[in-house]
Amino acid sequence: MTRFLLRRDCRRADHPLIAKQKPVSRWSHSLLFLLKVCIGACSFAVMLSSPSTAQQGNDVRVRAREMGIAPGILNPGTYNAITDVDGVRVGHTTIHEGDRFRTGVTAILPHNGNLFRSKVPAAIVVGNGFGKLAGLSQVQELGTLETPVLLTGTLSVPRVADALMSYMLELPGNENVRSINPVVGETNDGRLSDIRARPIQPDHVYSAIQGAITGPVREGAVGAGTGTVAFGFKGGIGTSSRVVGEMSENWTVGVLVQTNYGARRSLLINGAPVGARLEGENFDQDVSIGDGSCMIIVATDAPLQHRGLERLGLRALMGMARTGSSFSNGSGDYVIAFSTNPALRSGPDAGTPPAARTLPTDAMSPLFQAAIEATEEAIYNSLFMAETVDGFGGRRVEALPLERVRQILAEYGALR
Repeated sequence: MTRFLLRRDCRRADHPLIAKQKPVSRWSHSLLFLLKVCIGACSFAVMLSSPSTAQQGNDVRVRAREMGIAPGILNPGTYNAITDVDGVRVGHTTIHEGDRFRTGVTAILPHNGNLFRSKVPAAIVVGNGFGKLAGLSQVQELGTLETPVLLTGTLSVPRVADALMSYMLELPGNENVRSINPVVGETNDGRLSDIRARPIQPDHVYSAIQGAITGPVREGAVGAGTGTVAFGFKGGIGTSSRVVGEMSENWTVGVLVQTNYGARRSLLINGAPVGARLEGENFDQDVSIGDGSCMIIVATDAPLQHRGLERLGLRALMGMARTGSSFSNGSGDYVIAFSTNPALRSGPDAGTPPAARTLPTDAMSPLFQAAIEATEEAIYNSLFMAETVDGFGGRRVEALPLERVRQILAEYGALR
């Protein structure tokens, strides 16, 4: 039986990953000793400090905002994460075995009840449809979501969908259910993982769902982002949020992304041509032509039905475009948007909600702005928090060099 190193990366983010330091042979032994002492002290300090930092090489992994990159004009929520939307929880299962598997599952739950018996309004928007998203047609037809949203690697979609159906059918109250629409998105992690082996098992799916929590979200090379590549560097999971006020009410828009797209030369950060500057520097050659995929999950507590959520999802794609995406021919780019507003839920556990008030169309613009900004920043966070990963076939994908990025951004006046 294959043995997996299974990580339930659904715990709070106050235990960042600290990567091993590699000695530099040209240094003397004495200086190397002092360096190791310093690195050890710094690593310990990182572990005890911010929940959003980790160590890779000489770069401390930080979120974009900690470097002074704050896209847009709106403020983030408490965690600057999709979990700032009330009730939303996120869980990861990471599979990291030898040099063969770098894959996993990420689960996004709109609320803590039985989603089949308390469905939420939803919409799915297609940027470019070269993908294997399961559950698309029913969400487009009925405008509701009845399962958690799961993300994984491309060839694992059927297995994850089957496990998600089993999980839903086993829930109390679903004993007589004979139709379930599992929603499972994907990107292709075959560069770093043995994707043909399809290692995802039901326990991995259950672990991600049952371990989902509120609060800070693990980012980078975790869960469904373990083996992904973005702009020639290590991609992964990223998240961000924005709070907007309209008509004396505050609404939150939260975004989570699984990034696996883009050629290095195309990468834009805060409008600066970072990828073009990095392309000629001393990094592993980027063989990408820009094909790939990005899954974008948009959650809001604003009272939006299917059509409003569809419009919101379109704006998330605009946020992705800001990072340099051209939605290339081989890219599978999808937005799954849902509202957690209790008054708009449907099903036997939803009760009889009060007369539902949906947000009027002329009040949507601030939410559009929020979706664009949060998507852009979530993508940056997926890159900034991802560490260098060695994977299948001896292939390595380097982490985005943050110190060099900071220097480039400073040259272009793109930092706060």
